[in-house]
Amino acid sequence: MTNVRVGLIGLGVMGWRIAKNLREAGLLIGGVYNRTFDKALRFSREFGVEAFKTPSELAKASDVIITMLSDDEAVKNVIAGNDGVLSGLRPGSLVIDMSTISPSVSIELANTIKSRGGGEMVDAPVIGTSVAVERKEIVVLVGGSEEAFNRAKDVLQYTAKTIIHVGPNGFGLYAKLINNALLGSYVVALAEVVQLGKAFGLSDSIILDVLTKLSSARSPTSELKVPKMLSGGDYSVQFALKHMRKDLDIVNREASMRGVPIPMASLALQFYRMAEKMGLSEEDFAAVLKVLTKQ
Repeated sequence: MTNVRVGLIGLGVMGWRIAKNLREAGLLIGGVYNRTFDKALRFSREFGVEAFKTPSELAKASDVIITMLSDDEAVKNVIAGNDGVLSGLRPGSLVIDMSTISPSVSIELANTIKSRGGGEMVDAPVIGTSVAVERKEIVVLVGGSEEAFNRAKDVLQYTAKTIIHVGPNGFGLYAKLINNALLGSYVVALAEVVQLGKAFGLSDSIILDVLTKLSSARSPTSELKVPKMLSGGDYSVQFALKHMRKDLDIVNREASMRGVPIPMASLALQFYRMAEKMGLSEEDFAAVLKVLTKQ
């Protein structure tokens, strides 16, 4: 694998850590690109890889291109926009998009890459926060051909604990969306019961123990988010609230297209929209608690 040149686009909370893991494994030889070039330069200086000024330049220098971006428009612009990946993609290259975006957009981009003879694309969204990336414990859900999946797995094994081939293009994203529909609803419910416990007069330590150790509904998410909700202000980002709102928007669109009722996820979406109106977009999505406390 050390002969495979991997390049990464998008040095956000998750992308930076994924790039670091791959660099430490000796794979990030293709270099990095970030829309804010100063951030790419910082990574370049810290880890000794090239910082490219366009996605096209990175694609020309890479066999495998990983993208970890915020939304549909960001992925479309990086791949198919001016000086995008498509204009520099070499035959046989593989694009691994780890962003959570609309499945229809991802499928269209995958078809475009294939039709132009430049290679293949897989959707490979992630289950897990920045903490899980640092521990190399994330789950990656891959949609694409069997051959492309195997190539992607050879790279992703250095930053992920579990890598699953879900099905053809788009199916990794479908699997991620059902996860985040549950996750977004669950964290709103956690915020609700944390606030209720306080109203009952329970101590923070009892609330913490019940929700993270004793409850039949305890989970890795409650272990991460309940301490934040009880901290009185530590909403340092593991997963930004704006991204959860975006993911639930996609969930609602996809469900509506199929006529599937999703009342819980639809209600949860409203809480995250209200949180964004309160200026909480850049905080961890556990800050949805503030909608209930009106802080």
